[in-house]
Amino acid sequence: MLNAARTETVSARYRALEEMGTARVLDALLEGQTAATEAVRRALPALDAAIGASVPLLRAPEARLIYCGAGTSGRIAMMDAVELNPTFSWPQSRIKVLLAGGLESFEEAREGAEDDAEAARAELSALKPGPGDIVIGIAASGTTPYTLAAITLARSCGALTITLANNPDTPLLQAAEHPVLLDTGPEVLAGSTRLAAGTSQKMALNLFSTAVMVALGKVYRGQMVDMRATNAKLVKRAIAIVTDIAGNSEEAARAALEATDFRLKDAILVSHGATPDQASALLEAADGNLAEAMRQLQG
Repeated sequence: MLNAARTETVSARYRALEEMGTARVLDALLEGQTAATEAVRRALPALDAAIGASVPLLRAPEARLIYCGAGTSGRIAMMDAVELNPTFSWPQSRIKVLLAGGLESFEEAREGAEDDAEAARAELSALKPGPGDIVIGIAASGTTPYTLAAITLARSCGALTITLANNPDTPLLQAAEHPVLLDTGPEVLAGSTRLAAGTSQKMALNLFSTAVMVALGKVYRGQMVDMRATNAKLVKRAIAIVTDIAGNSEEAARAALEATDFRLKDAILVSHGATPDQASALLEAADGNLAEAMRQLQG
């Protein structure tokens, strides 16, 4: 069987899946998830290289993260993308997702859309990609025409290209500057790449986007200091974060947050003696890096 079809092969180990009891089926499915974890572990050097190339570009104020995928892979990409704004205050204008078949494909599978390479080229062209952008293509098979067309065009426009695929030596991996192979092998349910392949893609994107945001100074002492407090639960979390980092009371943390329009970094600096205006100026001078702003404040 060709490597390109590895995710489509039937594993002899699970050929009698429907004859197993539920407990054994669950064991088998969990084994597949373990394979996903190991595939991501083997891909860590490739992810590290992709992150290293991405971070300097993303320091520019107009640089964008553009995700591209079809079917399960596209939906996983969208899940990662939509979390970046509430978790890290990454601007919505700097996050784009190309999902084959459009947003409707998130709720209702449109499998034929993955073959529409022309749609991918048109949708990406409309975004005018360039050297300041990072385009991430995800496809379990590594052959999806929609995703491959987007990556090929993105690279020709000078964008940094990163691809995730679950089969070795596939066109999608060959098309990108930073290919990330997530070699999960045959699925427990042959061809159902929402299982191990999908899990590995979600894990890899979690690692990629979180590590990028850490490198961009959006994490301090293990806390989400660029989080947006948009509901009651997150307001409580913001107070807890400021209290933990600044060592003050909940009342003082809330007062600092209210004085800074609930900007956590500013509130932490205010809790250490800065005025709201000083906090804003220190962070601007430090390109948003709280650790550097704290060093400047403490002299």
